[in-house]
Amino acid sequence: MDSTERSLLAEADRRALAYLDDNATRRVFPTQAALEALRGFDQPLPVAGLLAGEVLHQLDALGSPATVASNGPRYFGFVIGATLPAAAAAERLVLAWDQCASSFDNSPAADKLEKVAAGWVCEALGLPAESAVGFGTSATACTLACLCAARRQLLARLGWDFDQDGLVGAPEIRVVLSETTHITVKKALRILGFGMRRLHYAPVDAHGRIDPRCLPELDGRTLLILQAGEVNTGEFDRFAELIPRARAAGAWVHVDGAFGLWVRASSCPALALGVEQADSWTTDGHKWLNTPYDCAMAICRDADALAAAMNSDAAYACAARDAQKNLTLEFSRRARGIAIWAALANLGREGLRELVDRHIAQAGRLADALRAGGYQVLNRVHLNQVLVRADSDEQTVAIRQAAQASGDTWFGPTVWQERPALRLSVSSWRTTDADIDALIALLLRLKQQFS
Repeated sequence: MDSTERSLLAEADRRALAYLDDNATRRVFPTQAALEALRGFDQPLPVAGLLAGEVLHQLDALGSPATVASNGPRYFGFVIGATLPAAAAAERLVLAWDQCASSFDNSPAADKLEKVAAGWVCEALGLPAESAVGFGTSATACTLACLCAARRQLLARLGWDFDQDGLVGAPEIRVVLSETTHITVKKALRILGFGMRRLHYAPVDAHGRIDPRCLPELDGRTLLILQAGEVNTGEFDRFAELIPRARAAGAWVHVDGAFGLWVRASSCPALALGVEQADSWTTDGHKWLNTPYDCAMAICRDADALAAAMNSDAAYACAARDAQKNLTLEFSRRARGIAIWAALANLGREGLRELVDRHIAQAGRLADALRAGGYQVLNRVHLNQVLVRADSDEQTVAIRQAAQASGDTWFGPTVWQERPALRLSVSSWRTTDADIDALIALLLRLKQQFS
């Protein structure tokens, strides 16, 4: 590495550290002036190209002020965790490695670390040790992989060769899912060709869980999709009751556990009792594990089913069944599972439990204070989600808009039972009890202001 490259990377590190130093005081959502300054990027493609130092300066000067401080302590939107220092440091080193982490031949180090991380994930979540774990770009992409494996396997049981004959003339696979299923699951189903009008929705109870009494008929042609952590309430479908019924009928059970699956690592794993009986699961790292983005997991009990569905071996690029290119959508890929390894290595079982427990306790504290201050708390707050409403829809919307404009916090809107609500998610390792107290004070003040 020559001195120019070294100086450039050192300057990038300096700017990155300066950005992190401002995390505690940075506006959670950027100012209007910062947003307008983004127009500075609207330039023609350079003819000769800029010096690398100029590129970095422009990125920092225009880009940094217009970022959302989701890597800070007072962001409560979309179940987004900050990045643990160990995971961030691992990412920096892995970037220097610049590996195509598709197989052992491309990167022995990445292959080993991702295999270890896969075992740790199953151990931490209490899932079958024999499961395959593919580290994909997102829960959406990982859901796509799991559902592809599910359909292929269900069709194989019916004597249909999906790989050779496709879907034309194939037996129809019925999809049964919750009325409150996350939109990314529906997106994956749509991409796979399951028409939205052909889905079978299971009615839910007042908490957003599938009502077992109203579960549609299940059989050997059924793909049942359950939830670990409903997006608004944080509730769990009744796995211990639903999954045995599905397995007895010959159905495949997939669990969308983007954030809620991590409760299995907490002091209250019984909230997801029975989830380990499913056939496949998806979860994210950037939510409760607090890794960078592009760290999601497709987990499949039948390792061969996922490997066969995702296989991308070629004459010039054969690899083991459990090579990551044979478990995920990507052929060329970065070693995203190493950030998972780093986070788990840094936290350990006890640290992970303490992280999840702390957020659950903070969510309960937040809910109690808002309830005492006159807000209507709409969920049971078993997890890290606090769903609240003010005295009227108009007041609810006004409070949310004022809170966002303050720059002191950010959380998003939602609709619960056809009325506006505020959805507060506690998931950042940086969030302290003092940050929760500041959020409480702000929301109580705004409720008084808009009364």
